[in-house]
Amino acid sequence: MQKDEIYTITITDQTTEGEGIGHAGSFALFVKDTVIGDTVECRVMKLKKSYGYAKLLRVVSPSKDRIEARCPHARPCGGCQIQEMDYAAALQFKTKKVKEALLRIGGFGNVPIRDCIGMTDPWRYRNKALVPFGRDRDGRVTAGFFAGRTHTIIETDDCLLSPPEFSMIISAVKEHLERFRIPVYDETSHEGLFRHLLIRKGFSTGEILIAAVLNGETLPESERLIASIQAVLQPFSARLAVFAVNVNKTPGNVVLSPDTRVLYGPGTIEDRIGSIRFRISPNSFFQVNPVMTEILYGKALEFARLTGKETVWDLYSGIGSISLFLAKKAGKVYGVEVIPQAIEDANENARLNGITNASFFAGRAEEVLPEWAETNPSEQIDVIVTDPPREGCDRKCLDTMLRLSPERIVYVSCNPATLARDLRILSDGGYRIEEVQPVDMFPWTGHCESCVLLSKIAAAKHHIYVTVTMDELDLTSAEAKATYQEI
Repeated sequence: MQKDEIYTITITDQTTEGEGIGHAGSFALFVKDTVIGDTVECRVMKLKKSYGYAKLLRVVSPSKDRIEARCPHARPCGGCQIQEMDYAAALQFKTKKVKEALLRIGGFGNVPIRDCIGMTDPWRYRNKALVPFGRDRDGRVTAGFFAGRTHTIIETDDCLLSPPEFSMIISAVKEHLERFRIPVYDETSHEGLFRHLLIRKGFSTGEILIAAVLNGETLPESERLIASIQAVLQPFSARLAVFAVNVNKTPGNVVLSPDTRVLYGPGTIEDRIGSIRFRISPNSFFQVNPVMTEILYGKALEFARLTGKETVWDLYSGIGSISLFLAKKAGKVYGVEVIPQAIEDANENARLNGITNASFFAGRAEEVLPEWAETNPSEQIDVIVTDPPREGCDRKCLDTMLRLSPERIVYVSCNPATLARDLRILSDGGYRIEEVQPVDMFPWTGHCESCVLLSKIAAAKHHIYVTVTMDELDLTSAEAKATYQEI
């Protein structure tokens, strides 16, 4: 096989990133923008030893699950990978990917995996956008989202995953940068001021938080920009509550620095998941899909099987979002998170909701938990809930969980591969997978969340049976014989 050769192949599978997989002979080709069941013509663009990447030229015969993408930028933009797949088929695809990961990586061939829970309306669900800014070939300010695996900005007038007011805010910022000739950041030269725009919305409150990420200290004419944004938001059921600048002078891909300076408003907005209120700052981690977050956390609460007496630990607790859900039905909840600012937010959120049975510790779980267990030897840990990043749980953290031996472990995961790896370790350590529930937190992308319930396997009871005959015993009296027979 050579680069630039053209092949006609049938797509038989897809990666978790949504790329179609087909074969030219025994050689695998990954083709973006294809759907399982498509027969396509493609050109080989890049070759590895046993596989390659190809560009879709045309669909020869469409899959029964292929649909027209609603967004005109769906193909070049890196945000949505499977917008050309029917939504019902996408949910089946995500369920299948979880099953395959558990089988291939974890060796679990017979565990109960439920169908992926999807959204009634899988559009406009994101409460957060992080928008890069740049300039096009004509020198105009441009903003949008990066093309897949690149830092090329695809200018997007309106992302259909975000609330419509986000596009109005982005347009107002572009006009402001043009009007006052504010230089836009260039990644190559590390020159220019304006890098990214962060927008958050509290879906339950309508409050909008905006942070301008700058390669510098101040944003010229910021008061005028705040007034412009307030004006464009008037037709919507939303209001600007916070405007801040985030000073990030460091080259590289990390967007937000710890240095956030509030120019307008209290510095946080409020949102709810179910009945729990949360204060959210520019640097807070908060799930981007509040509708499905309530379903996911509700499933974690269901799996925890709380009666009101249990002691629960929430590992990788962030701002306390799962912890506070659990506290409603637990005896005590302890959260542990390595980021100190998140712990401050968690404590504030507990206070905001009047929750007094939740406490939070800053540090690594594998260090905090053993120390707590040693100083509280009489207190049994009944349930551990963990919601790690895509890399999964640290091995020391998993070993700590096994050593503390809770009755149940609830594992919330955003990566089927690392989930399968970690479940193998927990299973080998004495836990049984009772149920796996995939949840579609990110419609039209290849990503899938899962909530898993594991229960501790009870220690086996060993019985020793000894068989003897009457003749082997020295039973010389009638009384002794009668006693033996009775036993």
